[in-house]
Amino acid sequence: MPTRILPAGADPDAVRSLVTLLSQLPDAEPQPPVGDSTQLVDTLARLAAESVDELPEVVVVHERIGPVPALELIREVALRFPAVGVILVTTDASPGLFSAAMDSGARGLVALPLSYEELASRVQAVAQWSTGVRRHLGHAASEVLGGVGGTVVTVSGAKGGTGATLAAIQLALAAQASGRPTALVDLDLQTGDIASYLDIQFRRSVADLAAITDISPRVLADAVFRHDTGLALLLAPAEGERGEEVSDRAARQIVSALRSRYEVVVVDCGAQLSGAGAAAVEMADTALLVTTPDVIAVRAAKRTVRMWDRLQIRKAEETTVVVNRHSRTAEIQPALVQRITGTALARTAVPAHFKELQAVVDAGRVHELDSRSTVKQALWALAGELGLVRTATEGAHRGGGRGTVGFRRRKE
Repeated sequence: MPTRILPAGADPDAVRSLVTLLSQLPDAEPQPPVGDSTQLVDTLARLAAESVDELPEVVVVHERIGPVPALELIREVALRFPAVGVILVTTDASPGLFSAAMDSGARGLVALPLSYEELASRVQAVAQWSTGVRRHLGHAASEVLGGVGGTVVTVSGAKGGTGATLAAIQLALAAQASGRPTALVDLDLQTGDIASYLDIQFRRSVADLAAITDISPRVLADAVFRHDTGLALLLAPAEGERGEEVSDRAARQIVSALRSRYEVVVVDCGAQLSGAGAAAVEMADTALLVTTPDVIAVRAAKRTVRMWDRLQIRKAEETTVVVNRHSRTAEIQPALVQRITGTALARTAVPAHFKELQAVVDAGRVHELDSRSTVKQALWALAGELGLVRTATEGAHRGGGRGTVGFRRRKE
């Protein structure tokens, strides 16, 4: 059986040379190369969603890949696709880098300039390891090797006060109420308000995980606050200055660890772009940008989308805008927001009914918002639109419909 090898690198010449050598290996079947970290993870996730058997046995990562650094990318691939063997191609073959690559989850390292014998030896060894792992797991492989993990949704505000935090909380509550284990993360590191909205006192925060290189389930459980609703909360530090401890690298590890433990991970990124928030947006399956239908907020949304594109965090068409405080009488309607920003547009707009929210917001009990609230109905409908809730059919397959919620769309 041929060995499927997926090359990944940003340098076209280096990737071309790599593919040429891979094509000469016996029983090798090189796949079309991918050019960046996002494309690599998306490709593996798509293949895993079709069938575990579609995943390549070997992934070869060139050191000059981006925007995620090679070692961090290897760590994410190893965590999400644990029986896909990863080889790092690098100019630095020192013992220090070799040790760091192994710690990140790589199965081998090949030095540049490439040698046919060394590459063939590493690919053969890694392919045998990958095949052996899959054979050992047998029928359980579909669960262990699928690697897709939980769904990650980031919620960002076009500017302060657009309602991103309330939206993030309600999306997470909707997912949890439908029977899907859900984590809610506050990456608005200096001004995060999730704890205030839910009126909770906490000791641990996301900053406590920042310096940990290997986040085990037990370490993660110690940092998470379990809310009465069942939500797992990972909160922003009470001391805003500690937010600087959470780097983009730490954020990637934290989100990856949560993704492996929960079916849904909702991340509140706030309105100010930090390195941690940028990493979360880049990793997300769905990136929401919340705006209000006014000129200032829509301009801010456009600036944010352009900035994400310039920084190679996310393309405009891969971002979904949610219009909050929508009114039929407003001059700016959702379709216009979509044209201005060049993004996708959520079909569900959230109505402008703050009076429904004021009492629960002031009391810090937004999880007790009345189910008759049109705002809650809209946000829970948005959760359904995004695929965050378990349907009645899915609930039945898992042994019953308890915890399954139904959604009624508001009449337009």
